[in-house]
Formats: sequence, C-alpha cells, structure tokens
Amino acid sequence: MVIGVCKIVLSIDNAFSLKEKRRVIKSIIGRVKAKFNASIAEVDMNDTWKNAVLGVACVSNEAGHTDSMLENIVRFIEKDGRVILVDYSIERIYS
Repeated sequence: MVIGVCKIVLSIDNAFSLKEKRRVIKSIIGRVKAKFNASIAEVDMNDTWKNAVLGVACVSNEAGHTDSMLENIVRFIEKDGRVILVDYSIERIYS
C-alpha cells in the first residue's frame, strides 16, 4: 500500500477578508473531492486571508498512481484563476 501526501501552498490575491478566502478554499476543496475522490483539507494559515495551505492524501497499491493523481490535483488547482500556486511538495509513505 502506498499513501501519497501533498502539501500545497496557495496565494489568494483577490481575497480581502477571511470570509472571501474561505469561500474560495471551500470551492476548491469541493471541486477536488468531486473530481478526484481524494482527501483534502486546509491545514495551515487558517487565519491569514491572503494565503492558504492545503493537504491532500490518496491511497493506492502503486506509487506511480499516487504520484500521477497528486500531480493532476496540483495542476487542477493551478488552473483555477482565483489562486496562485506558490509551492507544493509530494511525499510517499509505504506501508
């Protein structure tokens, strides 16, 4: 079993309040869950309204599948015009 974990750092330039930021982040989280069936949540910078850190996890029996899925999720989020991808990192956990 291979667990893929991805940390995604985003900038939200058009958010001028926590309410606007949360609306954008909740929308992205919902769209990723619906399209990729992956676990995703905001994991850091909860009280800053210009930045967000998302954590994504998926499980597979092949490392290539988890890597591909997480890369596709990163590209999907990057294409969203409401946010700017600042950084991301992918890790694998073998069990």
